[in-house]
This record gives sequence, C-alpha cells and structure tokens, in this order.
Amino acid sequence: MDIYHELLQRYWGYVSFRPLQEDIIRSVCAGKDTLGLMPTGGGKSITFQVPTLAMEGICIVVTPLIALMKDQVDNLKRIGIKATAIHSGLSREDMIAQLENCIFGNYKFLYVSPERLGTELFQNKLGAMNVCLLAIDESHCISQWGYDFRPSYLKIADIRTLLPGVPVLALTATATPEVVDDIQERLHFKEKNVFRKSFSRPNLAYIVRKTDDKLSELVHVLQRVPGSAIVYVRNRKKTAEIAAHLKSVGISAEYFHAGLLHDEKIERQNRWKAGETRVIVSTNAFGMGIDKPDVRLVIHLNMPGSLEEYYQEAGRAGRDEKKSYAVYLCGSNDVSTLKKRTNTEFPDKGFVYDVYEKLANYYQVAMGFGLNTVHDFQIEDFCKVFKLPIQQTHYALKLLDLAGYLEYDEEVDNASRLLFTCTREELYGNLHQNPLTDSIMMAILRSYTGLFSDYAYIDERVIAKRSGCTPDDVYRLLVNLSKYNIVKYIPEKHTPMIVYRQAREEQRYLSIPRVVYEERKARAEKRIAKVIEYVQSETVCRARMLLRYFGEELKEDCGTCDVCLSRHESGLKRSVFSRIRKLLVERLPAEGLPVEIVAESIPYPYDQTMQVIRFLIDHDGSFHLKNTILYIN
Repeated sequence: MDIYHELLQRYWGYVSFRPLQEDIIRSVCAGKDTLGLMPTGGGKSITFQVPTLAMEGICIVVTPLIALMKDQVDNLKRIGIKATAIHSGLSREDMIAQLENCIFGNYKFLYVSPERLGTELFQNKLGAMNVCLLAIDESHCISQWGYDFRPSYLKIADIRTLLPGVPVLALTATATPEVVDDIQERLHFKEKNVFRKSFSRPNLAYIVRKTDDKLSELVHVLQRVPGSAIVYVRNRKKTAEIAAHLKSVGISAEYFHAGLLHDEKIERQNRWKAGETRVIVSTNAFGMGIDKPDVRLVIHLNMPGSLEEYYQEAGRAGRDEKKSYAVYLCGSNDVSTLKKRTNTEFPDKGFVYDVYEKLANYYQVAMGFGLNTVHDFQIEDFCKVFKLPIQQTHYALKLLDLAGYLEYDEEVDNASRLLFTCTREELYGNLHQNPLTDSIMMAILRSYTGLFSDYAYIDERVIAKRSGCTPDDVYRLLVNLSKYNIVKYIPEKHTPMIVYRQAREEQRYLSIPRVVYEERKARAEKRIAKVIEYVQSETVCRARMLLRYFGEELKEDCGTCDVCLSRHESGLKRSVFSRIRKLLVERLPAEGLPVEIVAESIPYPYDQTMQVIRFLIDHDGSFHLKNTILYIN
C-alpha cells in the first residue's frame, strides 16, 4: 500500500480513491501546478488534504466560504489533524495568534479568505511558514469570465511570487473552456495541466415544465416522484411560505436560508439528511458541503442567473448514480424576469456611491478614517433609516465589495469559541469548586481537543446535554471564567458584517472599475441569454445543451429529458428520431443503398425506421429517394 492510500485509510477509512482524486494527488506531489474540475460532491478536499499529509509543511487553503472553512477545520481536528482558519470574523489579536501557531505549532492546514491574502500582516507571517502547497477552492472566482468573479482572488498571483517553487492546486466544480484557460493563466501555471471529470450525468433527467400554477405543479411532482428533495427559490420569505404549503398538503418539509441561527441550520440539515424531513425548501445558501447521495429530486421555482449555478444546484440530485430528476417549473413571466435581473444586480453607479455615503453616515465614520473597522450590519434597519430599496442596496454593497472599498459579509455565522489561557495544572487545581462547574469542565475536556493551544469551536447545547445542565448555565460559567483569565470565551454571533477595506473616501473620488461593473454586466447578460435559450428550447436535448456550454459533446441525446421524451413532428419520441437519423447518416454510403436494406440494418423496429426515412425524404434536404435507392448529400 502506498503512502496516499495509507493516509486515506488511516484518517478517512476509505480503501480506494474516487475518480480523478488519485491522479490529482500524484500530479500535486510531483510538484506540478494542477487544475481539478470535479463535480459537487466529488471529494475535492481529499485532493489537497492527502498530499499535504504526505509532505513536510503546511497547506494554505484559499476559500471564500467561511461556513465551509469552519466545517473543514472542525472535521480535520476531529480526526487529529491540526488546522486553523483566519477570516473577517476574527480580531487582529486572534489572527496573529493563529498565524503564529502556523509558524511554530506544526499545523498542517491554514484556511484563509481571499481578502486576507493582500494584508501586510498575512504576507509578513507567510514568509516564516514552511508552505508545501497552495490550494485554491472555487478557483473560477479568479476568472473575469466566471459567473462569480471576485477581484480579491487576483491577489493569489502575488502570493505565488512569495512562495517560489510551491505548487498550486486550483479546484472548481464548474468552468467553461474560457474559464479553464483563464484560471491557469491568472495563477501563473508553468504549463497547462487539467484533470476533468465529464459533466455528463446519465442518471439525471433534466425537465422544464411550463406552468402558471407553480405551487400545484410542485405538489404534483413531489407526489409523483418519491424520495428526498430540494426545492430552490429566490428569496427567504418564499422558503417559509412554500414549506408551510407543502406541510398543509401532507408533505414533510422545512425551510432553510442564510438568516437562520446556527443551531437551527444544523438541526434542519441533520433531520433532512437522516430522512426525517423529506423536502428542504431553500435559497441557494443550502447545499454547499452537503453530501447526501440519495436526493431523488431537485426542483427550481426560479432559475439562477447562469447555467454554471443551475448545473451545480441540479447536480445535488442522484449522486448515488440512481435515477433522479432536475426539474424547473417555468412560468409565463419567468423569461422577462430573467431579462430584468441584470438591472437589479447592477444598479446605477450614482446609487452605489450614494449607498457608500449613507453607510459612512450610518456608522459615523469620518472622512479619512475607518480603515479595517468592523461593523455589525442589518440591511433592513439601514434601508429603513435612509428609505432605500433593499434588493438594489444589497447589490450596491456587493459592487462596493468587489471594488475593494468594503467587505460585505451577509452570512456571518460565528459559532462560539473557547481557549484555555491557564495551564492544565492550574485548571485541575481550580476544579472541585462545585459539582456544576466540575461537570461542565469535564464535559468540555472530553468533547474538544487542543483547547490549551488554540481556539476551538464549541456548542453550548452539546456541553449542557453532556453535563446535565442548561446552555445558559454553560454560558454563565464561561463568562465568569473569562473574567478570571482562566479561559478566553467568544460567544456565538449571527450578524452580517461590514468591514472597511479602505479609509472613507470623498464621494467624488469613488470609482467602480470597468472590470467590476461594465464588463461583469455584459457577461451576466450573456449568461442569462444562455439560461433563456436552455429554458425555451423545445428541439435540443437539455443534457446536450448543458454539456455543450461546458465545452463537451454528448455522443447521443440523453433520451430522458423532456425534449427527448416529447413527440417529434414524425410522431416518434424525439430521442428515437434523433438516434435513427444519426445511424442513417453513419451507415449510408455516398452511392446510396436500397431503402429496404437500410431499414433492416438499423437496430430499431422496422416501422419506426421507415417512419423516420419517410419524414426525412419529405422534410430534410440531406436525404432523397430515387428508384428505391436512398441517398444522403
């Protein structure tokens, strides 16, 4: 058994790798810059975790998803691997402590948000680390051609100059051919090196169903197709309304969105994963890092703004390779709504600058001040104070984020953190004060590791359950212990944040670059045009359209989408007609053949083949019949 399989079995309990994983691992360990295109749920994290454990040094993992960052750090710690993360939710003191741990504490993984890469603090500490690998998750974010371009990702190229000789592993689930080339160019790959898995999902049937009564059709589909399901909608309010409607007709359902409390999210995810809840109704906040193989149905009531997003969300169905469905319920106004979306997502620049000015007034940030200050943010309150429309304000803040003025994190979900600042001996000396203190402290020590050297994410509810008290008892005790410097305790927090990346500017000096506004808007319009083409097509196989978008060609139509199952003008199913026509094109020589011989050579019923031949002679200029001989031009 080689070192890679030994590590895989020791830490994760698997005896073999999934497709592509081992190829990517061997490429990285050979010191090659590598791009891995792996579908959602394909086990991307293994491709940088295994090689890092096989090498000396630490792996820097760049990811924009703070929630996923925390999950992976927790999962690594759980199996005895030292890992930490730095992101906007940490104070400067905490960041320094974590970075020092990475220099002196034999840590193997440092997860970092892209915004941190350009800071002087990070770059100074990076030089003292023994870095063996730079892993870039969601690497399509570095490409201006990508659907989720983030200028902060461009700083990664600068980091490469500080780490000469360190290979880079770029990972993404979806990328068009232009994005694949752009990622490698922007990350300064020494040579092109791409590992990709086919985007084809033969077990997944793509369906577009036209309806103006989406709720009734949703119920109908859920009643017809058994099994676990995800229903995607555009806004938080709708998630609750639709889940309530499903429950009212006897379908087990819960809603999910980024605004829920941390424990609510975990509980709802767990109930759904365990099969206690059949349907989860969610915004696109649901699904990242959720690996449930037996989802039979993903239903969209609203289409995302790109086929990349649709493919990724639809692809959460049928990961166990069993028959599953990706359904879009399309209303008569949906296409016009899609066309208007870019105007909402790209509000007028004057409006964006006005939001910046009002935000500074809201926080009373003086001109020339505010750099690196962190502010709790409630968009509803802000918009109420200044009488602003919520949706356009949200996208204005996103544009200010992309332009580098602010960091707007709308999904901060910081679980409680705990660090013992005393020694083990001092702690044990303080025990036996009273039974409640003892039981809580023993429950903490049994439940979490590494508390004397690093912050650990804790859950007061779990500790309370294991020590036979209430979460409030745990909270009060930890607050008291922090007053005596026995622990450092940071209670959980669920508030979106604004971080000033630059000191406040005068409005007249503000500038949203073309790459952030005009160029992104033009590309967004092109992506939406492709989504509309996918939705409106009634003649091209939907799986073929999706794969073609990603630069891949299907050998034949899928035979399972609504287009393939619809009736062709010939009277046959469209998929049957397409396959027979394809065989005729392949088998007819230039000099032609008697029509009877041709029909008998096609591995389909004779009547169906003759039906196709008659239709082609009448309607397709490529085929003609002369004296019972069938020719093709």
